Amino acid sequence: MDASAQREMPRYKSHKTVWALKIKSVTPDGSAPKGAAGSCLIEPCEDGYGPIRVDEEYCRKHNPQPGGYYVVYADGYKSFSPAKAFLEGYTRE
Repeated sequence: MDASAQREMPRYKSHKTVWALKIKSVTPDGSAPKGAAGSCLIEPCEDGYGPIRVDEEYCRKHNPQPGGYYVVYADGYKSFSPAKAFLEGYTRE
């Protein structure tokens, strides 16, 4: 709750279906010039999935970290979620 609020803000419950993979590692893909930001490769923890290349904007905006989740929404939007937040909001179908 925000300390400046007069009363508790309305609460919302997630009901979205997403596709997600837990992240084992995140490494630069090597396509950017030395010292420049570029795309990166996300290696999933789950067997049977190859590395996922994400562009520079994704890396900068979401700052994906090992242990978190690479998330894709039904509309195609790609995001990152820290493990704690993801596991509190979603259960595997």
